[in-house]
Amino acid sequence: MPSLKAIRRRIQSVKNTQKITRAMKMIASVKLRRAQAKILAMRPYAKRTFDIINDILLEVEKGEHPLIEKREEKKIMLLVFTSDRGLCGSFNSNILRNTEKFIEEKREEGKEILISVIGKKGFNYFDYHKIKVEHYFKDILVEPSLEKIKVDVASKIMDQFIERRFDAFYMIYNEFKSVISQKVTVEKLLPIEPVVKEEREVKDFIFEPNKTEILNRLLPMYVEIELYRVLLESIASEYGARMTAMDNATENAEEMIANLTLQFNKARQAMITKELMDIIGGAEAQRKAMS
Repeated sequence: MPSLKAIRRRIQSVKNTQKITRAMKMIASVKLRRAQAKILAMRPYAKRTFDIINDILLEVEKGEHPLIEKREEKKIMLLVFTSDRGLCGSFNSNILRNTEKFIEEKREEGKEILISVIGKKGFNYFDYHKIKVEHYFKDILVEPSLEKIKVDVASKIMDQFIERRFDAFYMIYNEFKSVISQKVTVEKLLPIEPVVKEEREVKDFIFEPNKTEILNRLLPMYVEIELYRVLLESIASEYGARMTAMDNATENAEEMIANLTLQFNKARQAMITKELMDIIGGAEAQRKAMS
């Protein structure tokens, strides 16, 4: 059995760890509230933007803009959203496991997959497994903003799609559902494809100044907004996962402290019993010697 000193040291160590996990949970909860407010505000805006663009795309020909040009998916660019830091439960492992599955399925279909990454954890994973990363968008998560997404990510992705370096662009990310629930989602962004509704209202559009100019403004804007929305989904999911993970770690530490305390009390009781037995044994031996 470990000594009382060793058990006491272990209890103190667990208590120190518990203070850290409790503090990390509080920080994650504050950041989660901010991230949750942003994504809840962004979703209706992104949806309304797509609805407007969808109505317009249903009225134009497929070849009228390069971002809506549909071609055979021989080469696919996949953007993987992970976190920069760990200690967020299965947040990153779920994404990377589903990424491997997506790559395997597409390669079985004879398609080539190009990997781009947001988040240090994803880059480190692919680097460790000797998988080439076409684009590693560093520091996006440090100060996430629509402007940074527009300049660093969206412009590069759209330019390469127009240059036919790949035929389709997909994103894989954690969609924020709640604090304890995040759903791994694979979403195709390029080419932009309209959704035909069963009961569609026929609209008579007048394009001013002209159709090409409107598409040149709206389609890149939609790509930028959608990339930013997905980034916010991933950030909110990360904080939710981290908050849950730290809450579980704090509870586990509490349970471990209780078990170690019980072990400490048993060890102390055993030591006291042994000392009493030694005293009684010594007294008995002295009594016999005197009689």
